[in-house]
Amino acid sequence: MPYKVAPGRSQPTAAIRGVTSSAGGCGVKDQVSRSRLTAGAGRAPGGRHVSLVGPTATGKTAAAVRFARRHGDVELISVDAIAVYRELDVGTAKPTPDERRGVAWHLVDECDPGEEFSVARFQADAQGAIAGIEERGHRAVLVGGTGLYHRAVVDELDLPGRYPEIAAELEAEADGPGGLPALHARLVALDPAAAARIEPTNRRRLVRALEVVLGSGRPFSGAGPGLRHYGPTRFCLVGLTLDRGELDRRIAARLEAQFSAGFVDEVTGLAARSPGLSRTARQALGYRELLEYVAGRATLDEARAAILRRTRSFARRQESWFRRDPRIVWLDAARRDLDDALDDAVAATDRGDTWARD
Repeated sequence: MPYKVAPGRSQPTAAIRGVTSSAGGCGVKDQVSRSRLTAGAGRAPGGRHVSLVGPTATGKTAAAVRFARRHGDVELISVDAIAVYRELDVGTAKPTPDERRGVAWHLVDECDPGEEFSVARFQADAQGAIAGIEERGHRAVLVGGTGLYHRAVVDELDLPGRYPEIAAELEAEADGPGGLPALHARLVALDPAAAARIEPTNRRRLVRALEVVLGSGRPFSGAGPGLRHYGPTRFCLVGLTLDRGELDRRIAARLEAQFSAGFVDEVTGLAARSPGLSRTARQALGYRELLEYVAGRATLDEARAAILRRTRSFARRQESWFRRDPRIVWLDAARRDLDDALDDAVAATDRGDTWARD
């Protein structure tokens, strides 16, 4: 679905020492289009707001906290689909008590583990937080790696509606005879373009696609250009990246630290709670695998190995998603002058300098 951008919005900019910007298109992750942008709307008092993205374990949270403490007029907004859940603490790499001390955080511990939390709800809550930040004369820094949540805010995506009764019927069908293969076949018939992009075993996305098709009468894939287009934004976009070997090492080290911090005990307690966990919470990295262990369907060693494999795969997908966005300025997270480079990236955008491209 095409959309228009109001005139008067300048292209995002950057001129950074030794950084690169990425390029490319992006496939449809969800049926979205861009909402109309208003000229000059939502400008942070001191310059553009910032969004710090990249794969898991690249040190985004620590870098954002240091940035906030250096500048003082900064408030942080977590962009993480699982950090919104209370009681899911050890396995989510939420900001630590020290990282929260003296720094304003938003969208952490927003809801109970049994609640469903959607991208539409995140978008509304984040927009509300940004409005409050602007009223206080501060700059918002989004930090996290949930790609669609990031795009929903920085590009003000117009998200498709929800149809709870249809979704409930589809969930019941998924549990019945034929289950997911039947749902996938139905999607193939109704929206073959969407079906080609969704794995037949991905229950959440199959149900969501059919919910939109059946509820709106429009193809789930129909608004694809909303995500394939990277237009003007009021945010300075910066990505952190690491050499794959170093990233894998950090992921493994973090997992060991999580196990030492009581990850298994946390999941054991969550499994016993009433009401149970939401579908989203149950699928979270590490939680899904440890729930299998708690239920006796896997050994602890098997769960640990599965978490490591899935997290590494997830990090690859995150980098692929964000690399498609040509507006993002990339910084090596291992560089010694990372803080200076981040400050330069933001300052260059505020000045309106041109992009540095390799």
